[in-house]
Amino acid sequence: MTTLQTPSGTRAGEPTTGTRGFWPIRDLPVVGWLLAAVVVALVHQWVPEPRWLLLHLLLLGAAGHAILVWSRYFADTLLRGPATPRREQSIRLATFDLGAVAVTIGVAFDLWLLVLGGAAAVALAVTWHVASLARGLRGRFGSRFAPTVHYYLAAGALLPVGATLGVWLARGLADPLDARVRIAHAGINVLGWVGLTVLGTLVTLWPTMLRTRLAEGAEKASRAALPVLVAGIGLVAAAAWADQPRVVALGLVTYLGGVLVLARPMTDAARVKPPDGFPTWSVGAGVLWLVAMLVWVSARVAVGGQWDDVSRALHDAAPYLAAGFVAQVLLGALSYLVPVVLGGGPAVVRAANRALDSGGAMRVALANVGLVWCLLPVPSVVRVVASVLVLGALASFVPLLLRAVRLRHRGAASPAVVGRPRGQNTGLAAVGVALAVLAVAVGGAVDPAALGRVGSADAGVAPTGRTVEVEVVAREMRFIPDRVEVAAGDRLVITLRNESAGDVHDLVLETGADTGRIAPGEETVLDVGVVGRDLDGWCSVVGHRQMGMTFAVEVTGGDTAASGGDAVAATAPTEPAGHEDHGHDASGAPIDAAGDPGPDFAAYDPVLPPLAPGRVHRRTFRITEQQAEVAPGVTQEVWTFNGTAPGPVLRGRVGDRFVITLVNDGTMGHSIDFHAGVRAPDDVMRTIPPGESLTYRFTATRAGVWMYHCSTMPMTAHIANGLFGAVVIEPPGLPRVDREYVLVQSEQYHGAAGAVADLDKVAAEDADAVVFNGYPDQYAHQPLRARTGERVRMWVLDAGPSRASSFHVVGGQFDTVFSEGAWQLGSRSGPARDGGAQVLPLLPAQGGFVELVLDEPGDYPFVSHVMVDAERGARGVLRVRR
Repeated sequence: MTTLQTPSGTRAGEPTTGTRGFWPIRDLPVVGWLLAAVVVALVHQWVPEPRWLLLHLLLLGAAGHAILVWSRYFADTLLRGPATPRREQSIRLATFDLGAVAVTIGVAFDLWLLVLGGAAAVALAVTWHVASLARGLRGRFGSRFAPTVHYYLAAGALLPVGATLGVWLARGLADPLDARVRIAHAGINVLGWVGLTVLGTLVTLWPTMLRTRLAEGAEKASRAALPVLVAGIGLVAAAAWADQPRVVALGLVTYLGGVLVLARPMTDAARVKPPDGFPTWSVGAGVLWLVAMLVWVSARVAVGGQWDDVSRALHDAAPYLAAGFVAQVLLGALSYLVPVVLGGGPAVVRAANRALDSGGAMRVALANVGLVWCLLPVPSVVRVVASVLVLGALASFVPLLLRAVRLRHRGAASPAVVGRPRGQNTGLAAVGVALAVLAVAVGGAVDPAALGRVGSADAGVAPTGRTVEVEVVAREMRFIPDRVEVAAGDRLVITLRNESAGDVHDLVLETGADTGRIAPGEETVLDVGVVGRDLDGWCSVVGHRQMGMTFAVEVTGGDTAASGGDAVAATAPTEPAGHEDHGHDASGAPIDAAGDPGPDFAAYDPVLPPLAPGRVHRRTFRITEQQAEVAPGVTQEVWTFNGTAPGPVLRGRVGDRFVITLVNDGTMGHSIDFHAGVRAPDDVMRTIPPGESLTYRFTATRAGVWMYHCSTMPMTAHIANGLFGAVVIEPPGLPRVDREYVLVQSEQYHGAAGAVADLDKVAAEDADAVVFNGYPDQYAHQPLRARTGERVRMWVLDAGPSRASSFHVVGGQFDTVFSEGAWQLGSRSGPARDGGAQVLPLLPAQGGFVELVLDEPGDYPFVSHVMVDAERGARGVLRVRR
C-alpha cells in the first residue's frame, strides 16, 4: 500500500496551490442552497410544493453545485493535470446555478417553460463539465486514478437524461406513467448523478480523510464496482420503460451489490484508522443510510410488486436518502475539504478544522438518532420533534462554515491544537442520543391522547391474583372482539392492535384508562388493573363511537351493581366534547348563534380566483384541526384544508391536470376525494394517519363546479366539521363576465363550546345553521359588490352533508343557468333572450352557476329558498351601485 501524492506533494484529496483561496462563485452557492433549504423547512406550511422544494434545493442545488466543483477538483488532482481556468469554471457554475434556480421557481409556480429553460441550462453546464473531464482524461487512461474520473463521466452523462425526465414530470403525467417516470428520474439522478460521484470520490477521499493509506484492493474494487452500479441504474430505468415494477427491486439490489464492493476497502481503511471527527463520522453514517434505504426500498418493491408500491416506497425513502445519505456525505466532505482549500496558512487551517468539527459527535448522534425516530412508527408529535432535531443538527453546519471562512479572511492564528480529552467524543455522542430520546419522552408527554384522569375499576373487590390477557383488534370501525368477560377481582391487560388501512384508533374506558391513539400497524398494551365492575369502552376519535367502535368489559362472579354508583360518574371522562352536550356551552347555557360578528371579522373571500398559468396545477393541502369562530359567539373545533372551511377554491379548464399533495397535520386519520376527476378510490382516496401524506393526481375531463371533501368514515362528521371545498372547471369557450363569485352551502351542528360538531344532531339532520362559505349571514354583514349593468356569475355548490339548496337572488332573474355539467338556460354563446329562471336547485354535492344583470342600484339579498335554511344563515346581500 502506498500514500497518494499530488504533484505538489500533498495527499490526494488536498488541493494544489492553484486551487487555494476564497472563490465566491465556487464557495458561496452551496451555502446559499443550504440556507434556502433551512428556510423552506421552517416555513414549509406557507410554501408551494415544500417537499419537492426541500429535496431539490439539497439534491439539485447544493449537491449539484458541489459535484461540479469537487469532481473537477479531484480530476485535476488525481490525474496531475493543470488546474481548470477559473473563468471557464465560473461560467459553468453560474450556468448550472441559474438553471437550478429557474427549475425550482418554475415548479413552485407552475411555469413549465421556465422549468424547461432551467433544465436545459443545467444539462448544458453538466455536458460541458463532462466534455472538460474527458479532455483532461485524454492521454492519462493508464493512471491508477483514472477509474475515479470514469465515475464522474458516467454520472455526468446520466444527468441530462434525468433532467429531461424531470421536465416531462413537470408537464404533468397520468398514473401509472407518472410513477414509472418518477422512479426512473429518481434512480438516474440520485443513484447516478449523485451516487456515482459520491462513491467514486470516496475511493480516494475516505482514506485521505482518515489520514491513512489506500486499502489493498481499493483500485480493483473501484474498477469492478462501476459497471455493476451502472447496470443497477440501467435496470431501474429499463423497468420503468418496460412497465415491470418488480424489476426495480432487481436494479436496486444490483446497485447495492456495487456499493458493497466499494464498502469493503472503506471498511478496511476504517479498521486501520477509525473515524475520529465530524467529517468521517458524517460521511460514514451517510453511506450506511444509502445501504439501509436500498435494502428497505428493494424489499418493499419486491413484496408489493405494483407501481403504487414503488411510488410509496420512493416517497417514504426520499427524505432519508436526502438527509441521511446526501446531506451527511456533503457536509462531512465539505467539513474536511473547505479548510484546506481556503488556505491561509497551517494555523488558520487548523482553526477552521476545529470550527467545523465543533460538537461533531453530538451533531452526528442527533441527526442519525432523530432520523431513526422519524423512520419508526412513533406518534406524529414525536416525529415532528425529531425532525426539528435533525434539521438543527444538519443546519448547524452553515454557521460553522461561515465561521471557518471568517477565520480565513481574518488570517488569525489559532491556539495550538489540543487533543480532545479521552472520552469527550463519547460524552458528546451520549448527549446527542439523550436529547433524541428526550424528544420521544416530551412528544409522548404532550400527546393529547395520553391526557386524562383515571378512575378505579375494582369497585372495592378483593384481588384474586390472576391476570387475564386479551388481544383486541381495531378494524373497519369495530373492535374484535368487542366484549370480554373477566371474573371479579381478576387483573385485565388488553393488547390493542390497529389493523385499519389508514385510521388511527384508541380504546378509552369509562374509568379514563386510555391506550392513546395508535397508527395503522401499531399495537399497544393497556393495563386496566383489577376489575370489579362492568366497564364501557369506545374509540374516542370523532365519529368512531357512533360508527360502532364500542367495547364492553363484563364481570362475572361479583357484585356488578357497583358500576352504577356516583364514584363512576365522578371519575369517568366524556368523549371529545360535542358528542353529548347537544348545543350547550361549558356552563350548560344554550348556544345562541344570533348576533353580529365582531369588528375584526373578515368574511371568507367569495371571489373566484383567477386561472393559474399553465395546464398543470400543483397545490399542497394541509389538514389541520383548530379552534375557530363558526358563528357569532360560537367557537368550535373545525377541521380544515389549508386553514379554512371551506377549503381553497381550485379553478381550471377542461383538460387541465391537478397534482394535489395532501398532508395530514391532524390527530386522526383523514383523506380527500375530488369529484372533479375520475380515479379508482383505492389508493388516492385512502385514509392516511397523522403525519403522513399522499399525492392525488387527476385530469379534469368535464366542466362543472365539483365538490372535494374528506371521505374518511363517518363522512358526515368530517364534512360537518369543515373538510370540504369546490373545484371550478369552466366549460370550453365560457365568455368572460364582470364579476364571478363562489358560494359553498353547508350545515353547522353546534356542540359544546370549543368542541367538534354534535354528531347526534348530524344524524338527526338537526342543523343549528345553514351557511354560505362557512359562516352564517357573513355576506349580509360584508356584502358582495357589483355595478348596474354588470354581468355577475355566481358559482354555487351544495356541500351538505345532508340538506338541499334552492339558490335565489331576491329581486333578480337568471338569464343563464348551468347545472351539473349542462346548460339549463342560455349557452356559451350568450344568455337566454326570452326565458328566465328564479332558482338554481341543488341536492347535496351538486353544483352549477347562474348569471344575471341588475340595472337598478340596491341591495339584492341572495338566499337558499328552502326558507328555514335562509333563516338559519344561508343568506347574504349583493350590493349593486351605479
